[in-house]
Amino acid sequence: MTAHRNPPPPGIDHPWEHASEPGTVTEVAPGILWARLPLPMRLDHVNVYILDEGDHWSLIDTGLKWATSRAVWQALLDSGRTADVIPCGLGARDTLRLEAAMRLYGNDIDESTTVLEADLGWTIGWKKPDFIGRDRLVEQKEKGLSRKLVGFETLDRGIARHGHPVLNGGVRVGTVTSGTQTPFLKKAIGMAYVPIALASPGTEIDIDIRGRISKARVVPLPFYKRPQ
Repeated sequence: MTAHRNPPPPGIDHPWEHASEPGTVTEVAPGILWARLPLPMRLDHVNVYILDEGDHWSLIDTGLKWATSRAVWQALLDSGRTADVIPCGLGARDTLRLEAAMRLYGNDIDESTTVLEADLGWTIGWKKPDFIGRDRLVEQKEKGLSRKLVGFETLDRGIARHGHPVLNGGVRVGTVTSGTQTPFLKKAIGMAYVPIALASPGTEIDIDIRGRISKARVVPLPFYKRPQ
């Protein structure tokens, strides 16, 4: 079974020629993992494409049948022990990416937001003479932002979730884009778009959590950063 993160580099057209023994996972080239399943499963050449989503990989198979999926899943877990491969549910994945303040498309960023509003301006190659959206971003950068994506911690009991209103003085001023209770940090955290005047760390805001007003405080992002 080949697992491609990117197109194979020159000389790695047939990764199985560089693979380790059956029942192990090996990185045969930068960005290419080879998960060789133990026979007699006879699935060695099933292609699995991996979507690198920052904090995890999603597998998309091309050729697996439903009847064999369970066996392949177990074989991947067994073979992946040498590469610290572990299963991760959607809830666990969402908690991990939120602790690292990784923006989720459809929640924290979409077609109605800009990279500057999402505090991702560092991803832009400003020295490039032209790229899609450059004029609008330069204009927004020069004029200043009206809103910004911030991190927050709730001060009262309650977990803010996507779509919950952010209030200031009883008036809605923003919307929670992501929120969860993190078992590692042991606190309720989230991200929300708020007016620039409320975007500084330490600013207190209110969040309407299913009809109950909960106080929260703006904090720097990311919530957690791995020690160097």
